[in-house]
Amino acid sequence: MKVDILTIFPAMVSAYLEESIIKRAIEDQKIDINVVNLRDYSDLSSSQVDDTPYGGGGGMLLMFPPFYRAIKDLKKENSKVILPSPRGKLYHQGIVKNWAQEEHLIILAGHYEGIDERVVELVDEEISLGDYILTGGELAALIIVDSLTRLQEGVIKAASHQNESFEENLLEHPHYTKPQDYQGYKVPEVLVSGHHEKIRKWRRYMSLKETYYKRPDLLKKAKLTKEDEIFLEMIKAKKTLDI
Repeated sequence: MKVDILTIFPAMVSAYLEESIIKRAIEDQKIDINVVNLRDYSDLSSSQVDDTPYGGGGGMLLMFPPFYRAIKDLKKENSKVILPSPRGKLYHQGIVKNWAQEEHLIILAGHYEGIDERVVELVDEEISLGDYILTGGELAALIIVDSLTRLQEGVIKAASHQNESFEENLLEHPHYTKPQDYQGYKVPEVLVSGHHEKIRKWRRYMSLKETYYKRPDLLKKAKLTKEDEIFLEMIKAKKTLDI
């Protein structure tokens, strides 16, 4: 998979890509991420890419011509152009899985007051990361890239994906590590019992409990087993799991 990120702040984006799992994925050629400076596509002597909006108003807008030239240069037959935008549909794990199968994404990072509306005519899909406003699209682009990278084959062990939040429209169960007891804050006994079936049941129960109290909307889409339904009734009745 190849991803081009079009931005006026390439150093901001590149810094994130040079750490941790994404860095290793790039080095191992699991994904190809290319940071493109929008200013390279300006035809003005000062490499200007922004200007005041027609009709007045505060702030500066990113201009249409640099985006037009960049997209024309980067886009191929198999490309999908993405614009992070508060007008887009909400980004979720289902979209991540679909986009992870794409061959080439071009992500446009807006900035300042926004972008010339004509850019949207060149976009295949607008996407929103939530009902809040950022200073620019760079963070949004990186969130998208991060979520896509970890789904590329060989980047993360397959077993690590199985019980993650949203994989089954459920939040993930709590995790604990050493020490077992610190200043009276203890790890649940079942997790150190060595009893695999009890641990499985506890984790499933806690996953359902986390979802019920924190994201009940997800349960409407979750495919629940008979055991899940029993656990949910216990959770609603505020009964503890006796294992």
